[in-house]
Amino acid sequence: MDGMDPGSSSPTDSAQPANDADIDFAMNMVAHHQQAIEMADLLLEKEGVDERVITLAIAIKEAQGPEIETMTAWLEGWGQDGMPGMDHGDGMMSDDDMTALENAAGPEASSVFLEQMIEHHQGAIDMAEQEVTAGENPDAIALAQKIIEDQTAEITTMQELLVTI
Repeated sequence: MDGMDPGSSSPTDSAQPANDADIDFAMNMVAHHQQAIEMADLLLEKEGVDERVITLAIAIKEAQGPEIETMTAWLEGWGQDGMPGMDHGDGMMSDDDMTALENAAGPEASSVFLEQMIEHHQGAIDMAEQEVTAGENPDAIALAQKIIEDQTAEITTMQELLVTI
């Protein structure tokens, strides 16, 4: 296979070039997506959460899980097996933020999740925009563009939900 569909979990052809921006994007986005899934899991364990927010959290998990698999396969193909430590930039939630989400209940949990995920998604968009500008690998650039489009649309949905819950 000479490339891959950014939505599939098949690895890219490791013969395709990957520069430092591609590697940084994949490593950092894997960690970023893992935290988004952790946030969604925390929300999904709660009672009294708005059904629309539950649907959104499930959709985030369903989109980002396969993207993690894709990027992990790329990193392996590129000979990268270590994961960098992400700081709390790029929309990453701090330990205090995660505790606030964990401790929130019912409707408050819906609001906290939406507010945090908007910030989290904006960080992912910023990282993806850097990849589109500086990346070399066409599959990584295509996935970055998909992340920009998908998460921009989800931010709009979350902003609309925030005013109605």
